[in-house]
Amino acid sequence: MISFGPTEEQQVVRDAMREFAEQVFRPAAREADETSSLPDGLLDQVWELGLTNTQLPEAFGGGGEVRSPITNTLILEELAFGDPALAIATTHPSAFAFAVNDYGTDEQKEAYLPRFCGDKFAAASLALIEPSPTFDPLTLQTTAEPKDGGFVLSGRKRFVVLGDRAEHFLVLARNAQSAEGGFGAIDAFIVPRDASGLGVSELEKNLGMKGLPTVGLELEQVEVPDESRLGGKAGIDARRLLASSRTANAALLTGLSRAVREYAVPYAKDRHAFGEAIAQKQAIAFMLSNMQIETHSMRWLTWKAAALLEALEEPTRASIFAQDYAAEQGMKIADDGLQVLGGHGFIREHPVEMWYRAARTLSVLEGIAAV
Repeated sequence: MISFGPTEEQQVVRDAMREFAEQVFRPAAREADETSSLPDGLLDQVWELGLTNTQLPEAFGGGGEVRSPITNTLILEELAFGDPALAIATTHPSAFAFAVNDYGTDEQKEAYLPRFCGDKFAAASLALIEPSPTFDPLTLQTTAEPKDGGFVLSGRKRFVVLGDRAEHFLVLARNAQSAEGGFGAIDAFIVPRDASGLGVSELEKNLGMKGLPTVGLELEQVEVPDESRLGGKAGIDARRLLASSRTANAALLTGLSRAVREYAVPYAKDRHAFGEAIAQKQAIAFMLSNMQIETHSMRWLTWKAAALLEALEEPTRASIFAQDYAAEQGMKIADDGLQVLGGHGFIREHPVEMWYRAARTLSVLEGIAAV
C-alpha cells in the first residue's frame, strides 16, 4: 500500500523529538526569552542526541548515517513545537557542517568535520543575512574580490546565529571574479573568528526569539586564502544550499503553528462567554479549523521540498513555495491565536504572545537552519 506518511523509523524519531521538546524546550522557553540567554547546558544536552554527528561520515568520526532531509524536517518541526529559538540554537551548527560535507573539498572535510563529531557542542555559524530592507540572497552586497591566491571579503552580515561563540563563520558572498549573475556568482568562505578585519558585534536585540543569540559581522578587507573557498575551484551549488535553508525555515514555522493551534483549541473549549464555550462561536470555530487546514498545508509543502532535496532533484521552486506559504500562514495562525485568547493573548502568563513574536521573526529570515 502506498503511504504518504513517515516511515516507521521516522515516526519513532518524530515521537522522541516531540517528547524531548515538550519536556526540555517548552519549560525553558519563557525564561530564555525573558533573560535573552540560553539555558545552561542545553546545547551540550541536545548535542548528545546526535542530530548532527550521526549524519556525518565515519571517516571523520561521525555515525555514517545517510542524511535524510525529510527526517530532518520532522525533527525541526517537533523541536520548534517546543520552542523555535531553542530549536535553531541547538541545531544551527548543522548548517555549517552539512554545507562542508556537501560541497567541501577533501581537505576542508578533514579539517572541519571532525570538530562536529566529538562529545561537546561545536559552535559554528552560517552568515547569509544582510542589513538591507531589500535583502535578496541573489544580489548579495558582501563581495569577494580575488587577490594573489586568495580573496578579500567586504560587507556586513546580520542575525548570525551563535556568533557570540562560533569559532568559524561560513560567509556567503558575491564572487566578483564570476561573470555570471544570480546563483552562479555566489560563493561561501570559511572565515575564522580571529581573522584580521573581521568585527563581531555585541548580541543583537531582536523582536522575537530573544533567547537565540545572534550578532552582526563587519568584514573590512578580510583576506582569506583560496583554501577557504568552500568547494575549492568548484565552489558551491547556492541553489541547493538556499533551498535547504528555506525548507528548514518552513519546518520551523510548521512546528510553531502547530504549537499555537494546540494551545488555542483547549483554551477555546474551556473559556466561556455568554453561557457557552467560545469554541462554539462561529468566528472562533472558523479560526481554529483554518489553523488545522493551513498547518497541514504547510507541512505537505515542506515535505515536498524536502523530498526533492533527498532525491537530488531541483528543489528551488518547491522550497520557495514552502517558505513563502509558511511565512504567510504561520504569521496569520499566530495572530489568530492572539485573537482566540483575546486580552489574555498579550499576557506573558500564556506563551502565545511569545510565539507571535517568533512567527514575525521567522517569517522574514533565511539561513538560520538546514536540512
